[in-house]
Amino acid sequence: MRQASIYAEGHSQNSLFALNDPTHTYAPTFTSRLLRSSLLKHDIELNTPDLNIGRGVAFELYVEGQSLQDTPIPKYLIATENPYINPLNCDVEFCSQFNKVFSWNPKITSLPNGVLVMVPNEIILNSTPAYSQRPLLVALINANKRFPKELDGDLYEERLKLIRWYEKNHPTEFGLYGRGWDKPSPSFGALEKLTRRLKRLRTQLYGYKPFPSYLGPINTKFEAYGRAKFGICYENTKDLPNYITEKIFDCMMGGCVPVYWGANNVRDFIPDNCFIDRRDFANIADLHQFLVSMDEANYGRYQANMAQFLAGSQIAPFKAESFVSTVAIGIAQDFEKPLEVCS
Repeated sequence: MRQASIYAEGHSQNSLFALNDPTHTYAPTFTSRLLRSSLLKHDIELNTPDLNIGRGVAFELYVEGQSLQDTPIPKYLIATENPYINPLNCDVEFCSQFNKVFSWNPKITSLPNGVLVMVPNEIILNSTPAYSQRPLLVALINANKRFPKELDGDLYEERLKLIRWYEKNHPTEFGLYGRGWDKPSPSFGALEKLTRRLKRLRTQLYGYKPFPSYLGPINTKFEAYGRAKFGICYENTKDLPNYITEKIFDCMMGGCVPVYWGANNVRDFIPDNCFIDRRDFANIADLHQFLVSMDEANYGRYQANMAQFLAGSQIAPFKAESFVSTVAIGIAQDFEKPLEVCS
């Protein structure tokens, strides 16, 4: 049995393979548990580095770009985070240090050591409420975050614009969920920070609500998506090819029709009869008018299309099982043959 170390921020004592991820509220550990199980079939035991002290380690696996250990053993990288959040994930010089890099990013997968994977998801097929059982028109589930500086294609700011528009124009038809919305948005400039402190003081002393549409924390995303007709699924940035994250799939699994904005090639992977493309509308008012004008029959067709997509072959590249097979085989083939496909 070979030993391997996995480096993932915030994780030790194999917490990455626990049933619940202690570092992220809504991030299940299904994929990492499946990866560990798959590598065990290849006689490779994957542990956090603290559990491999004093043991011979065959290779290191890094989850997202980070500082590397000064060790003369093979290294592998899983680079699925947005490169605006983790710039090392698209740094060619950095990525060239690895035996293999598993990424959705065409810039990286075009390297000799690049291997294409999509952001993985645990796809769960459930029966979901129908149109008439959904009292809320629009839901948005995200943490209250912002980029520290202005970026082209910033969709954090577009989320904030949509929140404020609904709070002003149709407050009873919109629900905001996620962490941090009981506080003002993050601030970075000196004046912004001062303004945020004053607003924060108002929340503590006078019960001021910086986001009146905030409906509080939820245990699972289905709690919100199961009662809303439409879900706002904006990635952190737009126009990154292949960068399609869990947001749209979480929405679909709740039977909630996604309003998507993000990857510029999303229609290459997901049929356009499964979601509403935000790029088709000039502004939020036009989008809202389209949403409120959709009748129950048309809504039911979206739900049927989503269910068919989730149960069919087109979803395969985004399933955790496909991701794990690619990563496990990509690593195992460097150490032994024959190979066993993850099932």
